[in-house]
Amino acid sequence: MNCKKLPKLLPVCAALLLFGSCSKRTPTLNLLVWEGYADPSFVKTFEDENHCKISASYMGSSDELIAKLRGGSAGNYDVISPSSDVATSIATTGLAAPLDLSNIPSYSQLSTQLTSLPLVRANGNVFGVPFMWGPDPIIYDTTAFTEPPDSWNTFWNLKYRGKVSVWDDLSTVYMAAQVLGYDKPDPSHLYNLSDQELDAVKTKLLELKPNVRKMWSTGGELTNLFQSHEVVIAMGWPLNTADLKKAGFPAAKSFLRKIPPVGSIT
Repeated sequence: MNCKKLPKLLPVCAALLLFGSCSKRTPTLNLLVWEGYADPSFVKTFEDENHCKISASYMGSSDELIAKLRGGSAGNYDVISPSSDVATSIATTGLAAPLDLSNIPSYSQLSTQLTSLPLVRANGNVFGVPFMWGPDPIIYDTTAFTEPPDSWNTFWNLKYRGKVSVWDDLSTVYMAAQVLGYDKPDPSHLYNLSDQELDAVKTKLLELKPNVRKMWSTGGELTNLFQSHEVVIAMGWPLNTADLKKAGFPAAKSFLRKIPPVGSIT
């Protein structure tokens, strides 16, 4: 998505990082993305091939992204990577400029299951490139569990009082809504909860409060919570598991990301 200039749609604009290029006029490509979306392992190659510099800023939540764009910072970024829950509002409220798909030659190689999504289409224009999706999985310390947790309901177990962490993001609302069964039969209903359902979600999350050690805002913050043994279970990103292993954390191999059969955020 080109910001006006500017979705983890784990869709949208991070794709431009892969398919776009830096022109001579703009040797710096400014990104506002999730952690891990501008990893040096692939950014360096892109910079060398396109003779430009990547400057990445990171966001901790969809709310933070929207606040920055509406606060007048949209013009500071060339590419963003929003989640599907806010992609449509970005595309329809003037926070992004439409894409010229002729400048993205690999667009036709993407799955039609993704490119046909209406999330980033408005007024006949395409505002983003949905290119992937993934889970917000349960991450847990296997030294604290005799059996892998198989449901988000585990978070409410009083055995883990003060040892749980959840994301300071709308994803936590969706998780609680799944626990209450609001994703059945239509998973997309999670994005269109009634006032009554939201009240029930609020009550459910307040019941979780005694178990929550801290709400994390960045992937690095959650990794630190595990490393300091402050938490034993959390909603997280696959990136967190990789970071724990990379940091040489003694129990890193015991930190497995688990997509539970009951309620998996995707």
